[in-house]
Amino acid sequence: MSMWTLSVALVCALIVWAVLVRYLMAQPWLPAGDPGNLDDITAVDQPAKKVGLYSFLGAISSMFILFITAYLMRMDPKHGADWFSIPKPGILWINTLLLVYSSISMQHAKSVAAQPGQVNLKRGLLIGGLFAFLFIAGQLWAWETLHGSVHFHLSNPALAFFYLLTGVHAIHLLGGLYVWGRVTSRVFNNARPESVALSIELCTTYWHYLLLVWLVLFGILLLT
Repeated sequence: MSMWTLSVALVCALIVWAVLVRYLMAQPWLPAGDPGNLDDITAVDQPAKKVGLYSFLGAISSMFILFITAYLMRMDPKHGADWFSIPKPGILWINTLLLVYSSISMQHAKSVAAQPGQVNLKRGLLIGGLFAFLFIAGQLWAWETLHGSVHFHLSNPALAFFYLLTGVHAIHLLGGLYVWGRVTSRVFNNARPESVALSIELCTTYWHYLLLVWLVLFGILLLT
């Protein structure tokens, strides 16, 4: 492994580790107040679902860091001369914009979740989900474009890593869309705003996270 690759992997690992340690040291799952005074124990600072999501994001981050590290290691000439860079389909730029718009729409839904009336909330959720589905459709188009090009060689590890990185990301987005579908269904069934506010907030956080992951992956694919 080159020193540059090792440095990138180490920095990414330290960032994720620092964020998780800082969050977990705060022990958000414990009741708020003075631990020594039982009278102060009145509420939980963070819902269990939110703690679970953050823990899940930490696990996903570790997985993507390992994938990126393996990607950078494998492209090193010292690990084989069979690596041939592939052109990145132009639709990936459009897909990136779609995911950005999806994340913005989800943020809008979160911001209006507590407001009276659910017209804007429904619109934000629908647009956010629609753009996410279009992103996945665009990824399928990119995969098909590569499959039909002269650059499609099963023996090329660069191609395999492209499908791996983009495919794993798309799978996680599909998982988010499953949760999005349940939340959206509740909203359209006129659920009380306070009963879905947390779910919408968690969906939005997950959307922002997947957008960040995609920007990192896309940047690495472009630069390499």
